[in-house]
Amino acid sequence: MTDMTRPVVHAASGHRLGASDPRQEGPADLRLVPPALAAWAAAALAVGARGWWTAVGVTACLVVAAVLLAPAVVRAVGAVTRVRGRGLNATAVAALLLCAAAGAASAGLHGADLRRGPLPALADQYAYVTVELTVTSDPRTTRPRIRGDHMSATSIVLDGEATRVTAPGGAVTAIRTPVLVIVPSRKPGDSGDSGDSGGSGSSAGPGAQWQRLLPSTRLRLAGRLAPPLNADDRFAAVLRAQGGGPPQIIGPPTALQRTAGGLRAGLREATDGLDPDARALLPGLVVGDTSRIPPDLHDAFEATDLTHLLAVSGSNLTIVLVLLIGPPGTALLAERRGLAPRLGITLRGTALIGGALTLAFVVVCRPEPSVLRAAGCGLITLLAIATGRRRSLIPALAAAVLLLVLYDPWLARSYGFLLSVLATGALLTIGPGLSAALQRRRVPPRLAETLAAAAAAQAVCAPVVAIFAARVSLVAIPCNLVAELAVAPATVLGFAALAATPLAIPVAEVLARCAGWPAGWIASVARTGAALPGAQAGWPGGWRGGLLLAAVTALVVLVARRLPRHPWAAVGCALLLLLAVLRPAPLTRVVTGWPPPGWTFVMCDVGQGDATVLAAGEGAAVVVDAGPDPELADRCLRDLGITRIPLILLTHFHADHVRGLPGLLRGRAVGAVQTTTFDEPREQSTFVRRTAAAAGVPVIRAGPEERRRVGRLAWQVLWPRAAPGPGPTRASALVPDGPNDASVTLLVRIAGGPTLLLLGDLEPPAQRGLLSTHPALPPVDVLKVAHHGSSHQHPGLLRNVRPRLALISCGRNNFYGHPSPRTVDALRTGGAVVLRTDTDGAIAVTGGGADLRAVPRGQGSGPDPPPF
Repeated sequence: MTDMTRPVVHAASGHRLGASDPRQEGPADLRLVPPALAAWAAAALAVGARGWWTAVGVTACLVVAAVLLAPAVVRAVGAVTRVRGRGLNATAVAALLLCAAAGAASAGLHGADLRRGPLPALADQYAYVTVELTVTSDPRTTRPRIRGDHMSATSIVLDGEATRVTAPGGAVTAIRTPVLVIVPSRKPGDSGDSGDSGGSGSSAGPGAQWQRLLPSTRLRLAGRLAPPLNADDRFAAVLRAQGGGPPQIIGPPTALQRTAGGLRAGLREATDGLDPDARALLPGLVVGDTSRIPPDLHDAFEATDLTHLLAVSGSNLTIVLVLLIGPPGTALLAERRGLAPRLGITLRGTALIGGALTLAFVVVCRPEPSVLRAAGCGLITLLAIATGRRRSLIPALAAAVLLLVLYDPWLARSYGFLLSVLATGALLTIGPGLSAALQRRRVPPRLAETLAAAAAAQAVCAPVVAIFAARVSLVAIPCNLVAELAVAPATVLGFAALAATPLAIPVAEVLARCAGWPAGWIASVARTGAALPGAQAGWPGGWRGGLLLAAVTALVVLVARRLPRHPWAAVGCALLLLLAVLRPAPLTRVVTGWPPPGWTFVMCDVGQGDATVLAAGEGAAVVVDAGPDPELADRCLRDLGITRIPLILLTHFHADHVRGLPGLLRGRAVGAVQTTTFDEPREQSTFVRRTAAAAGVPVIRAGPEERRRVGRLAWQVLWPRAAPGPGPTRASALVPDGPNDASVTLLVRIAGGPTLLLLGDLEPPAQRGLLSTHPALPPVDVLKVAHHGSSHQHPGLLRNVRPRLALISCGRNNFYGHPSPRTVDALRTGGAVVLRTDTDGAIAVTGGGADLRAVPRGQGSGPDPPPF
């Protein structure tokens, strides 16, 4: 008799039983997910924890698991908790505990390796040692950071495993301890430090020799040890190598690493003739070589949440495996697609070839978190193909996570690994349902799948990004959709170029040129999206910010599900989002009140630095100084609606006044860049000239007593002063005590508006010289206080100019203590209203005479980033 309770249609497939293509997998197999999460959480907690805490946790998990697995307990608990053969039972709980114990034990053992041997104690003593080590990563160049008016030197960083250490007393110990090596490379402003950082390693200097080191190379280094900054770092000590010479190599890399290094170098050579963005991006997209990525391109990819395309990721391996075995959807089917069946390759042969490709991919592209995740999933799926078992992708992902966390517990605290797993899990769980919902609303299937994948990945990854980046990208989904069109062609052609490099470089160059077109498209999408005024919005950082964004995302999803029933509401939401991204100046002014109508002068909020804007007509301005950060300088001008800059004047060459120059030049018509005559620091003056030349903008000098006029603006250069006359005294008179005293000082008059004195960073000697040169210097309405309000001010100058408004540009909680309370008190005693960007944000000046007003925007900028 037929069982009437049996369903005619499978609930999960939507097809009759026995249909030709039912995909009758039933509910998603999630049995491996809880054990993987348990191991992940335990490893994350145990990494960096004290050893006895880990031992106690592991012991407790093992004891409880043993109790649960006892036969009597299993039968008793199973009888109570089993419901129709399913549900939570003792075996499942025991599995969770055992996986948690394994994760914690692995983390504890790896942590114990860091504390073993003499290296940690020597690091605590900051001892000078000689170390023999094996390189375990590619060398990477640090991004210079601005600290006040200086810029940190560029360094080369690499991971290594120390095998022998010679202590200060001469004692030699054989060890196996991971260390981080820092090698001073070059001063900022040397080649490769500006817009196109792109050296390909062709230089013969010591820095280039360090950058060409391959993993498995053995070195002997002398330097000073230091403890790691964080207790959960994956190395036991930091070794700062001494001397600026080439590395002392005592053992060559392995043949496998030489082959991989040759392929990577060949791809760099094949891409040398491409456009700058394609030349920078393609090696990163194909093999993870990011040595050519300039800072501005990196920032653009971050602003659009395209960083997974900035360097090689798991998606690249997925594309390669798709060519071999077909799209991921066919993993559930007996039929195969891709190249393997067309070439007559058996299932086991397909698995072996796929496994070899996967291992080669990891070696050539390096074991980055997303690469390891994709490799783990791919190898497990290929194993299933070889054994003829079902290939279910969610269990493969869970198994890969479990094995990788046990192999390398530090992945449990890796944001890159977390983002990769979350994005893949979203594609496998949320994506199909979202795609089906879109198709029910008559969205074409291919477009629905692409939209669903981008939206699902962004929904689950955005809260994690907010935790450590404190921002939300409003253009991430459209930018990912548009960029995705070029990812597969760039990857396939890039790997073809990589494979051709050992055979024929001309052929590789042709393939690289073809791959350069889609790679350039991806870069242009990132730059275009990042250039939009509302590309990203600030968001609370940390776990609270992440949880808040997750809640907001869930709310948006609930609202979006109901929007199709209300088409006008959907149109309204889309229009609001579009306005938030485009931020048209008239609407922004109405909503935010910024900039105030009739503004004539704005002190931008650029942190610990200077950037000021003088209105010179509709959409035009003269800009004095550029601040330390291109993004902050660009944002200030975008908010003001500035598209034309007749003149950029850089008062002197300190980093906090000039490093934001690329942001001022971005997408704007600039007439000229004017500078002081004192070219120090040399590296920063070189940076300015190189950046201006790349933009096709001439660089001119500011002459003593020079007078200029643009629109309502008229100004006079008061300092540096002219030499008193010809002869030997002329040269000495033009040499200031330092860059600060060489600051170009302007007296600005605005027709119908205020009079301003912009002092740059003049120190008291130069301020006294200014006053003696111009004893009739009149009182001014607005004073840009010198040197961020430091205590080094000449009281006579402050008394002479008697400003009504005193504006100070400085960063919140800056380590210089700017502005000085003594300076602020002196200004207020003289009758000035004092405003400062660290507490008031950007400051606009409007009106003149009795109607003079200062309008602060709001909360000021954050503190300077710490030095590397």
